Amino acid sequence: MGDFHQNGIVTILHNLSRQPVEELSAQLDAFSKRRRLGLVLPSLYSELEGPALGQIIDKLKDVSYLNQIVIGLDRADEAQYRHALSFFSGLPQHHRILWNDGPRLKAIDEKLAKLTVAPTEPGKGRNVWYCFGYVMASDMADAVALHDCDILTYDSSLLARLIYPVAHPDFTYKFCKGYYARFTESKVNGRVSRLLVSPLLAALKQICGATDSLDYLESFRYPLAGEFSMRTEVLNDLRMPTDWGLEVGILYEMKRNHSLSRICQVDIADTYDHKHQPLSRSDAAAGLSKMSIDIAKAIFRKLATEGEVFSAEKFRSIKATYYRKALDFLEIYHNDAVMNGLNLDRHQEEQAVELFAKNILQAGRDFLEEPHKTPFIPAWNRVKSALPEIMEELKDAVEKDHAEFSA
Repeated sequence: MGDFHQNGIVTILHNLSRQPVEELSAQLDAFSKRRRLGLVLPSLYSELEGPALGQIIDKLKDVSYLNQIVIGLDRADEAQYRHALSFFSGLPQHHRILWNDGPRLKAIDEKLAKLTVAPTEPGKGRNVWYCFGYVMASDMADAVALHDCDILTYDSSLLARLIYPVAHPDFTYKFCKGYYARFTESKVNGRVSRLLVSPLLAALKQICGATDSLDYLESFRYPLAGEFSMRTEVLNDLRMPTDWGLEVGILYEMKRNHSLSRICQVDIADTYDHKHQPLSRSDAAAGLSKMSIDIAKAIFRKLATEGEVFSAEKFRSIKATYYRKALDFLEIYHNDAVMNGLNLDRHQEEQAVELFAKNILQAGRDFLEEPHKTPFIPAWNRVKSALPEIMEELKDAVEKDHAEFSA
């Protein structure tokens, strides 16, 4: 059941009436005549072999309001890139694949690296950054949506609702974050959001005091959602994190660059499921363990830019406060699950809380030991200043790859 409650400082657009996707699509068809719409799909090659992406492509074939689809392909050799061209060839929309591991795009990356304006780490952030560069270079979209390629419960209404707020010609939103409930028919998911982010924000408010940035992040119903949309005009000065802090970092960048009245969140799905990362209790460089460290560091960095002074002692207090609040949240989530007939393993949940508490301390140590580390990929306006011809070179490389290997 939908609700119309507005809590926090970020506008919430609800799913109250379950408007049929056909009606939304018809409106978006009309909007697209005034504002060209695009979609970015960051993908690992392995996702082409998974159960979700084929179904997503089948749904996208019927989406008439998209003028452009940009696919960022990671971890693919030449044979796999050729297969990807065939895999996506059924899309009726204009589409291009960025072969990030191909010689042409690697040459561009090396050129940017010499100018110290290239991404320094592989991963989703780097993939999305290059896709956004191509969106600007190709100039075929005035607003774009982005969603992951592993969504098992994908439906075309997800995309329609996600892009609607930035597509509507009378709305003034420049950025929209998707949200949804993370559960299946039998299980509650979303551990990092439930058991790390929510209690960590509560702990930071208690230790550091309420701040605009904490209130802002707390206002998002699902801050770690990988689905968002934006006007392409905001891409030029968007600095993106390179690690698992991508979603949190982008939210904070939007707050830094734009008025809150230009930012919203929208309910895009009744249920949502995708592939799940392992907890990785024994490996801090993988899975949810690394994710929790990167997210905590992203939040600490933002508070530091607002004048918060951190120390080892303060991080120990944050960890202790977090742990107590996380256990309280765990009790709430358990009761909610029981009342809805869903499964929630308290032992596994407490194991996650213990790991996250340890990783908050690790994130604090990393923050104190690396004060000069630059966590963001440079904004494209800086890249264009360093290499004025970059937009044409990027577009040319993608088009040449497409022409050479799809023939």
